[in-house]
Amino acid sequence: MINPNFEIGLKAREAVETLYGAKVESDSIQIQATRKEFEGDLTLVVFPMLRMSRKGPEATAQEIGQYLQDNLSLIESFNVVKGFLNIKLSQEFWKALFAEIAQAEDYGQHPANGRTVMVEFSSPNTNKPLHLGHIRNNLLGWSVSRLLEAAGNRVIKVNLVNDRGIHICKSMLAWQRRGGNETPESSGKKGDHLVGDCYVAFNNMLVEEIASILKEQGINPAEATPEEKKEAEKKAVCLKEAQQMLFKWENGDAEVRALWEKMNGWVYKGFEKTYSDLGISFDKIYYESQTYLLGKALVDKGLSEGIFFRKEDGSVWCDLTADGLDQKLLLRSDGTSVYMTQDLGTAESRHNEYNFDELIYVVGNEQNYHFQVLKLILSKLGFNWSDAIYHLSYGMVELPEGKMKSREGTVVDADDLIAKMYATAKETSLALGKLDRMSEQEQDELFMMLGLGALKYFIIKVDPRKTMLFDPKESIDFNGNTGPFIQYTHARIKSILRKAAEQGIAPAVTGNAQFVAKEVEIVKILAAFPDKIQEAAEAHSPALVANYAYELAKEFNQYYHDVSILREEDGEVKALRLKLLETIANVLVKAMDILGIKLPERM
Repeated sequence: MINPNFEIGLKAREAVETLYGAKVESDSIQIQATRKEFEGDLTLVVFPMLRMSRKGPEATAQEIGQYLQDNLSLIESFNVVKGFLNIKLSQEFWKALFAEIAQAEDYGQHPANGRTVMVEFSSPNTNKPLHLGHIRNNLLGWSVSRLLEAAGNRVIKVNLVNDRGIHICKSMLAWQRRGGNETPESSGKKGDHLVGDCYVAFNNMLVEEIASILKEQGINPAEATPEEKKEAEKKAVCLKEAQQMLFKWENGDAEVRALWEKMNGWVYKGFEKTYSDLGISFDKIYYESQTYLLGKALVDKGLSEGIFFRKEDGSVWCDLTADGLDQKLLLRSDGTSVYMTQDLGTAESRHNEYNFDELIYVVGNEQNYHFQVLKLILSKLGFNWSDAIYHLSYGMVELPEGKMKSREGTVVDADDLIAKMYATAKETSLALGKLDRMSEQEQDELFMMLGLGALKYFIIKVDPRKTMLFDPKESIDFNGNTGPFIQYTHARIKSILRKAAEQGIAPAVTGNAQFVAKEVEIVKILAAFPDKIQEAAEAHSPALVANYAYELAKEFNQYYHDVSILREEDGEVKALRLKLLETIANVLVKAMDILGIKLPERM
C-alpha cells in the first residue's frame, strides 16, 4: 500500500542533502499526523535539522517544504507553524490510496508471519452452567483468537474443561442426596442447569450442617466468627463425604466414575448449546481428568531433582520464598492433585504437540498469582519456553446489584442472558417499526443478531484489564458506542447501495471526481485499519478494534448527514461516493467479524 510517511521521509533526507550539503540519519526524520487545529495531513518536525541548515525553524521548514512540493506529486501544499512543516496530500494521492483499499479483498488481513499462538479460553467447571463471567471469558478468547489470526498468526483455540475435583463431587453427592433419579429429560432442564442446581443444593446442605454444629457448641450461627465457621466446616459430614468421593474417583472406583461420566455428559450437552448460541468453537478440547496425571509425572521429576519437597503429611510443595513468593502446594497429603499440578503437565504436553511461540491463558485477574507461579515453576523445571506463557488477565463483570456467587445461585445465567438480549432487541426493534417487509423468520434472525451483537460489543469494547459493569438495556441502545449502532449503520449503507443498484448506478473510482474534506477523513480512518489490527494484536486487546469500528461508523453517519449521495447530480462524484460507502461497509464487516459480531443487510 502507498506509504506517504516513507516517501516523504525519503525525500526529506534528500532535501537536507541537496539544500544543506549534509546527511541526515533516518531516525532524525519525525513524521506524525497533523494536529486537528492545523491545516494538513502529515507534519514533519524540522527541529532536528536546524544544525544542518544553520537557519531558523521557520526558514528551514519553508525551504524543505518547497523542495518536497516540487519533487513529490503526492504533496498538494504545505504551511509552516514554527518548526513544524504541515503537509497537505493531493487528491490524486487520496484517490489512489482509496482505490487500493477498495480493491483489496483481504484488506486488513496481514500475511502469515510463521508464529503459532495457542489461546486457552472458556475453561468451565462441570458443576455449573456458564454465566455472565464465562461470557466475557468466551467472547474475549474468541475475539483475541480472531484478532491474532488477522495479524498473520496461526492460532489454535483450546478449551480445558475442569471436569474433576472436589466441586464436581459436591454436585454428585447432592444429586444422590436428592434421590438420584432426576435427569434432564425428567426435569425438563438443560443438563448443565440441573447439575448447577445440585451444586447450589450442596452449599445449602453445608450451610445447614455448619449451623447445626455451631448450635451444638452453644454458638449462635448468625454471630459466629469466621474462624468458628471454618472449624465447624471441617467437621461437616457432607464435606467429608465429598472429599471421600474425590479420593474414590482418583483411585478409579467404578461406581463413582460411572456417576461422574453420566452427570458430566449432561453438562457437555448443555455447554454445546450455549457455545453454539454464542458462535464459539474450539480447535481442541482438553479435559482435566485426562491431563492431571501429566502434572503428577512432572511433580515426581521435580521431587527427584530436588526442585520440590515433601512435607511430613505427604503433601508436595515448591518453595518460592527465595523468589519473593511463598510455598506452593502441588500435591495434597492424600496424593490428589491441585489446579497447578494439571496446568504444569498440560503446558508441557501442548508445547510438545504444537511447539507454540505463545500460549495465552484467558483467565480473570483473580488468578494473576497462579500464572506468575506457573511460569516460575516451569522455568525451575528447565522449560526455557516458559516465557512464552502470557496471562490475558481480565477484570470481573459486575451487575448493578453487585457481584455474582455460583454456589449461592446468585449468578446471571448465560442462557438466560442470551434470551433476555433477544427479547430486549425484539422489543426495541418493534418499537422503532420498519420491520413490516420482513418475514417472521427474518425478524427472528435479526433480533438474535442484534441481541448478541449488543452483548458482545458491550463486553468487548471495554479494555480487558478493566472491571466492567454490564447493563443489558444500555448495551442495546441504537445510538452511541454500541453494537446495534454499528449494525444499523451497516444496514443503512446497504439500503443506499440497493437503491443505487435499482437506479442502475454502480459504485466506482472514476478519474475526475474529487474528494471533499469529510471524505478524506474517512479514507484516513480506512487506511488505519491494518495498523489498528496489528496494534490491537500486540496489545491483546480487541477493544481497540471495537472502538475503531465505532469511530468509522460515527464518521459515516456524520458524513451521511452533511453530504448528498444519491441526490448528487455529478454522476462520477455519485459513483465515487457509493464506492466509499461500499468500502466502509466492507471494513465494518471485517472489523466486527473479528469480534464475532454479524451485521444485518437490512433493519
